[in-house]
Amino acid sequence: MIDSPGGATLTELLEMLTSPDPVARDERAYTELVGLVRRGALDDRLGEVGERLVLLLGHPEVQARAFAPLILAALVNRDAEVGGLDDDAVRRWRVAFATWWLAEQEIHGWGGELGWLHAIAHGADLAGAFGGSPRVAAADLSDLLTVVAQRVVAPTAYQYAHLEEDRVARAMTRILARPELTGTGATGWLSVVDELLATGEPGPLPTPVANTMAVLRAVYVMVHRKPSPHRRRVLEGVANRLHVVFADYPSTEELSV
Repeated sequence: MIDSPGGATLTELLEMLTSPDPVARDERAYTELVGLVRRGALDDRLGEVGERLVLLLGHPEVQARAFAPLILAALVNRDAEVGGLDDDAVRRWRVAFATWWLAEQEIHGWGGELGWLHAIAHGADLAGAFGGSPRVAAADLSDLLTVVAQRVVAPTAYQYAHLEEDRVARAMTRILARPELTGTGATGWLSVVDELLATGEPGPLPTPVANTMAVLRAVYVMVHRKPSPHRRRVLEGVANRLHVVFADYPSTEELSV
């Protein structure tokens, strides 16, 4: 039996992670579970705990679905440091994650009495963890970027308001840093953006376009400031899409000495 510093068992913490009480879920369960993972207290149980968390992605309550990815991300990051998982487990988790994330309808960052929900940001954290996992191959990295883009452009009335675009961009930048990616693999996700922009027509800016523009701007800044094997190609691709929506974003770089 593993007890947290607060005296709760592992099973109790996982149950608290589904609680509608934000104090129990966020300040207690999340904090203590991540602490256990990072200290190595669960190193011999990463797979077991991960399987239990994957089940929460199908939970009827949004807070359970939205918080499971945070702990899964910690497990995947820990595995990248010390091992403990296997390729099949990480692949299953990645498939289950994509299935949940692309279908999730409740994506508000703040849920009122439920507190932080942050399905977009928390899902992005897990996408970034998969992106940093040596168990995820180059072709799967490209697919992962596409999943992130599909989540961003998905129809919604919720406009990002709590740094969701920054969490998404951080995940994408982490994936884009992988040397295994080809140039095509690093930019293929932009075709998803193109499909959204092709639907444009006069009138108010649709919320998915606003969200996508926010993510593109954040990706540009982060990729510009961090090493990436296809940095120039990604920056040019992102800049071109920004230019399509707002022409004063330069489509080419014009720098004076």
